[in-house]
Amino acid sequence: MHQEIQDLVSQLQLQPHPEGGFYRETYRSPISVPVSGIMPDESVRRSLSTAILFLITSGNFSAFHRIKSDECWHFYRGRPLCIHQLSPEGDYKRILLGNLESSEQVCQYVVPAGYWFASETWEPNSYALVGCTVAPGFDFADFELANGAKLSEAYPAQAALIKRLTRI
Repeated sequence: MHQEIQDLVSQLQLQPHPEGGFYRETYRSPISVPVSGIMPDESVRRSLSTAILFLITSGNFSAFHRIKSDECWHFYRGRPLCIHQLSPEGDYKRILLGNLESSEQVCQYVVPAGYWFASETWEPNSYALVGCTVAPGFDFADFELANGAKLSEAYPAQAALIKRLTRI
């Protein structure tokens, strides 16, 4: 498995991602749009859409974070990926992104703007290669990595999960 992961990282030219895993941006729309409604400054513009390849491996995770745009996840290869989602209203949802081997799995899922979410492989000794499409397009200025203690205060029922899937 280790060699297969190294081969994917090399073949796809992936780099470490700040939230965990490996990624490479594969598309950034040349069209920009104003993002009134999600940014306090209505003069801010973002690409219409962006897309990345994203690889998560066992023993690693994508830490809880949120962005100011919808993010559509697409499953490509490997084993199922578990997306943990926390709504602004306090609801928890677990999504299994996979190749539809079971009725629990979906091959595409949208995390709504402003929701906290994290992801990890569902099975030991595995990996998941997925794609993420963001609209309006992703910008690190719109990215917020969760503070585990603060997020646990807001979602006490999920404190153990948050502790396990945060880095700060």
